[in-house]
Amino acid sequence: MSMDMTTVGDTGLLDTLQHEVALFARRAEQTRLGGVGQVRNSMDRAAYLLLNRLDKEGPMGVKALAASMGIDSSTVTRQVAPLVDTGLVKRTSHPEDGRAVVLQLSPRGQSRLEEVRSSRRQLMAELTHDWQPEEREAFCGLLTRFNTALSSRMAVQGVPAPEAQPTT
Repeated sequence: MSMDMTTVGDTGLLDTLQHEVALFARRAEQTRLGGVGQVRNSMDRAAYLLLNRLDKEGPMGVKALAASMGIDSSTVTRQVAPLVDTGLVKRTSHPEDGRAVVLQLSPRGQSRLEEVRSSRRQLMAELTHDWQPEEREAFCGLLTRFNTALSSRMAVQGVPAPEAQPTT
């Protein structure tokens, strides 16, 4: 889907937008937007997204989890292994098919996820403390819209989009 720059708007504005997105990506990765206090940077992005998805959608198999996140099963298997080893995720047999594996957030995983969420909420509150509620809402809406557009573009190109669906 190619667009003529004259139909999109001012190239200077688009240059500023792409630069700001690049800066955001760098800063987000450097800090992992990991929150504040002792929990800061204590959970990597992959673990957070997997735990969050299991919390929101409930127990599921590796294939279902991979599909819901837009990544392949081998990636889920690799990323879930340390979460199982540390007791954040439970791996059980499917009740109807004992050969299939079901992944489920453990009570320890639920507690840990809530710690990280709380810390990240505090960070978001600190970063936007001088914003009006309408500004926070507008930013959240626009960022969601931007991420959705990016995920859609990636899907059209056949590139998996790990955060294709809202996870918070």
